[in-house]
Amino acid sequence: MCVFLQINNLHMKSIAELKSVATQIRRDILRMVHAVNSGHPGGSLGCADFFTALYFHQMDYKKDFNMNGKNEDVFILSNGHISPVFYSTMARAGIFEVKELATFRKLHTRLQGHPATHENLPGIRIASGSLGQGLSVACGLAMAKKMDKDSHIVYTLHGDGELQEGQNWEAIMFAAHNKIDNLIATIDFNNAQIDGPMEKVLNLMDIEEKFKAFGWSTLTMNGNDMDDVINTLTKAKSLTGKQKPVAIIMKTNMGQGVDFMQGSYKWHGVAPSNDQLANALGQLEETLGDY
Repeated sequence: MCVFLQINNLHMKSIAELKSVATQIRRDILRMVHAVNSGHPGGSLGCADFFTALYFHQMDYKKDFNMNGKNEDVFILSNGHISPVFYSTMARAGIFEVKELATFRKLHTRLQGHPATHENLPGIRIASGSLGQGLSVACGLAMAKKMDKDSHIVYTLHGDGELQEGQNWEAIMFAAHNKIDNLIATIDFNNAQIDGPMEKVLNLMDIEEKFKAFGWSTLTMNGNDMDDVINTLTKAKSLTGKQKPVAIIMKTNMGQGVDFMQGSYKWHGVAPSNDQLANALGQLEETLGDY
């Protein structure tokens, strides 16, 4: 039997409620990618808990979207290929209608494969098809908030493989040098990218120590444990305003929640077949109602 939740308050406190939302988001991801035989399910599934915690518990934001983001927390997705989890989360949070998820990657949709601002989709502040640019934009947004005397936070998410892009490290230096302490950057450390395990493609060594060496406050968390995600994001928020940007190294499993996808880089950008979709959905309870 399905358990349907009524989402009347974005800032839910119950871990059980948050887990139920994350499960539905995983169902959405699989169905969206399967419907068009295109998209990136692996990383999206791995980050569902993080997105749920951010949008349903941590961030102070307005559902009535305004591009300038004044007087509210804002989120920047840098690794834009995991758009399915981003779209599902925003729709389930009421930023746009859930039924629009059915248009994912279709002709004339606002839900492009990689988020795009020219489609005027609420919640999207930058186009993130090209990797490695999100942190630079986030630095500018965070500095603008300081200039406006806006005490809210800029949150970002990045892939671990994305940090192989040099522009990130310029932004990491820039943020620390300029004491951008209203910025929380999370790194999805699933050790898997499109061509294989990260350490075989281009090893980043110890990412946390690198952020520390560049002058950031750092935390680590299990991105697939809702309790740990909530506790760590809360701790990260407490570290803002202390002259340093904050980095969270978030360890996740690619394909989390689906046994035959979990931990495999091969599901970075491959859609499930009909049989695989049925198998996967059988492992994830429908909690909010499918679109």
